[in-house]
Amino acid sequence: MFRPLEIFIGLRYTRAKRRNHFISFISLISMLGIALGVTALITVLSVMNGFEKELRERILGMASHATIAEFGGQLRNWEAVMAQAEGADRVVGVAPYVEGEGMFSSGRQVSGAMVRGVIPDLEARVSQVGEHIIFGSINDLQARGFGVVLGKELALALGVGLGDRVTLITPQAAVTPVGVLPRMRRLNVVGIFEVGMYEYDRSTAFIHLDDARQIYQTDDAISGLRLKLDDMMRAPTIAREVAAELDGRFWVNDWTRQHANFFRAVQTEKTVMFIILSLIVAVAAFNIVSTLVMVVIDKQADIAILRTLGLSPRSVMAVFMVQGTVIGVVGTLLGVAGGITLALNVETIVPAIESLLGQQFLSPDVYYISDLPSELNLQDVARIGSLAFALTVLATLYPAWRASRTQPAEALRYE
Repeated sequence: MFRPLEIFIGLRYTRAKRRNHFISFISLISMLGIALGVTALITVLSVMNGFEKELRERILGMASHATIAEFGGQLRNWEAVMAQAEGADRVVGVAPYVEGEGMFSSGRQVSGAMVRGVIPDLEARVSQVGEHIIFGSINDLQARGFGVVLGKELALALGVGLGDRVTLITPQAAVTPVGVLPRMRRLNVVGIFEVGMYEYDRSTAFIHLDDARQIYQTDDAISGLRLKLDDMMRAPTIAREVAAELDGRFWVNDWTRQHANFFRAVQTEKTVMFIILSLIVAVAAFNIVSTLVMVVIDKQADIAILRTLGLSPRSVMAVFMVQGTVIGVVGTLLGVAGGITLALNVETIVPAIESLLGQQFLSPDVYYISDLPSELNLQDVARIGSLAFALTVLATLYPAWRASRTQPAEALRYE
């Protein structure tokens, strides 16, 4: 009726009231330590996943999922290529663009920027810049109207606002009777955007595609086509498939290559944070070693009786492994439940704490992400739970092995 016997005895030891209350206290501390470590690990990784997702969405709100260009740097006959790309599978939007470097000046203020020529109606298919306009409208960019939409930080650096005029100076030179001079063009500020990424808000400006072709002297060519795909996580594969369907040889790039270093750095930070926080779980798990060593010493008489009745050393080892594993499993389950609950509610809990303390942790004056985002990943939960369980089992090996080494006669003499 007591089969398997090792599990029955191990669970019996776990439930029994110990004479040594200190051992019970250490067991409780070990269990709570594992629970807190697992909770912290799940919560922190969920917050980092949330930050990564938020940054990815903000970056892809300005950058495209993929781009098509010719090897010479300019895309000619782009209307035909655009029609082919629009007919490709898994492509949900295509828009042309002209991109070049420039320097804006207003009064004594000068600042460099990346200038992108777009068609407002088509740009809405591939980016979210129109949704981040805080003053004016991107639709105010008209062909031959020579208007410009500036990033918020760029506008602040130039000291201009809606309706002001700025001068765009381009690298292309103009030959005049007095010599070679840089090309300049006066532009009207018709809009200001803010996406929350300093890189874009400080160094990006939009003008109409026809104005950009005239200013940068590209004639009928453009820099390339921007694509929006139905699954951005499969952008490399889909981009190659689209390139294979096009007539001709083109250079197809995707967002994973354009921002590879940034997202690689984020992934490295997540890995390092996982290792550091895993040490908390490891310390709590190895507290089980001291707990079980004291239990083994306390149960010498029981071990002697069990060995005398014929229990093998392997079975004795299994008894104490069961006891330690139960402590670890309970702590892991509590930690997983607490971590999932905290990760799903961190966006509510943090504002409540901020309101209670009267202090904002992520000030919008300093950080561009003022909220604490969270995205729970079940794979992370499974990985953390498996790690905690493995460390728990590992921590039981030495005490259980020590118990199994006791001989019946020696144990009886000891008693």
